[in-house]
Amino acid sequence: MNDQGGGQLKAIRTAFGLSQRELAKRSGVTNGMISLIEQNKVSPSVGSLQKILAAFPMTLAEFFTRDMRGPDDIVFRAADLPDMATGAIEYRLVAATRQERKMSILSEVYAAGADTGEDLLMHAGEEGGVIVAGELELTVAGKSWVLGAGDAYYFDSRLPHRFRNTGEVPARLVSANTPPSI
Repeated sequence: MNDQGGGQLKAIRTAFGLSQRELAKRSGVTNGMISLIEQNKVSPSVGSLQKILAAFPMTLAEFFTRDMRGPDDIVFRAADLPDMATGAIEYRLVAATRQERKMSILSEVYAAGADTGEDLLMHAGEEGGVIVAGELELTVAGKSWVLGAGDAYYFDSRLPHRFRNTGEVPARLVSANTPPSI
């Protein structure tokens, strides 16, 4: 195990909410052994490491390749969400600074009368959302629904679709799509 191995074990143990004593108890090794490994004072045998990792849903390969440090950018304040606006529709993207996002999460506001356009949208992936305030008309594959606060949607984005605010007040929603389209 390299010099970061002890830190990796500590990060995993902490992420799972276990104390050193609890991990030792679950894995059948001594508390002192866990402590020494985490301090990089001893390097466990493969057998010992496998016993310890049996306390988690993790293989040896995952232990050596998983990054448990976590990103620094976990919380995103409203004022820091960039507006990817298109006309009368405001799109505020969560985690825009993340290089390898697996999805797009948006806080969206459709002004009264705002519309994604007469040309229906189509792209790879899936998308879903929840209406927070106002009303929004959703059209997917030729069928339309008017959604109000608390209503939600989820569909295959390859189907032709469109969003319109047919109401007189702004429509607010939170949506997600994968793979990221923004």
